Amino acid sequence: MIPMRITLKQLEVFIAVAQAGNVTRAAESLSITQSATSMALADFEHQLGRKLFDRIGKRLQLNDAGRLLLPKSLDAIARIADIEHMAASDNAMIGPLRIGASQTIGNYMMPGLIGNFMKTYPGAQLTLDVANTRQVIESLRQFQIDIGFIEGFCHEPDLEVMPWCSDELVVFAAPTHPLAKKKAVTESDLAEASWILREPGSGTREVFDNAVLGKIHRINLLLEFGHTEAIRQAVTSGIGIGCASRRTLEDAIRTDSVVPLKTPFLDLKRDLFVLIHRQKFRTQGLERFLEHCRGPATATA
Repeated sequence: MIPMRITLKQLEVFIAVAQAGNVTRAAESLSITQSATSMALADFEHQLGRKLFDRIGKRLQLNDAGRLLLPKSLDAIARIADIEHMAASDNAMIGPLRIGASQTIGNYMMPGLIGNFMKTYPGAQLTLDVANTRQVIESLRQFQIDIGFIEGFCHEPDLEVMPWCSDELVVFAAPTHPLAKKKAVTESDLAEASWILREPGSGTREVFDNAVLGKIHRINLLLEFGHTEAIRQAVTSGIGIGCASRRTLEDAIRTDSVVPLKTPFLDLKRDLFVLIHRQKFRTQGLERFLEHCRGPATATA
């Protein structure tokens, strides 16, 4: 049996192509030529004695063999990177670390957590991608990020789901809105109101939909936005009411630009979760960042 001579470059090329879906974008991400990328991938498949991708037009899609090999390749690269960082200074041992977070966490909680983390590890190499819950889950499944933070639910068997901290949604309106002047808001009031909500696929929308199920027979959906700030501004104009994390509305509530409505008949409390792929190798940087995020400061972040 002729021994294989698999190189780190071949593993890096395979991972890049798997994540990019074609050779051109993979070459760009690796800063090498397209021909060098194609050659490295061809050599890798030749050594393994099998194809790793199905060629669908210009797109390369992982086949069964490729899907089995991807987490092992990522694990090998991560372990080698961890060894390299161990040889460097203590601060340089953190990273590169790719973080994904859904909107509320990514825009309102993660910047402070990352900032405090980098005060302790100023040489840390962190990147943050903000998307909705569904997109964060998919990025983790594809190994495009190392750790994810979401506001919704996740039932993917390949992902480890860990409770992180609690949060609460609030229904809110402009001070001039008729419901803002009512002492008691009813289910009928909410059914008759015009709503401005997050898009399907977001954790906030998922929790809202579950909360109103069986309580409000109809939702008059006026607008959907992919960002809480857009919802807040639309609600402030008086055209409808919204629902968002209380964390994202603290300044607006304090300055009376929006008014939280009392809805004790709706369960709007929720847990926030940390996700890690079960086949992901946990580097020292990942473990330290996870430990940092579980610290006491999280509860008030």
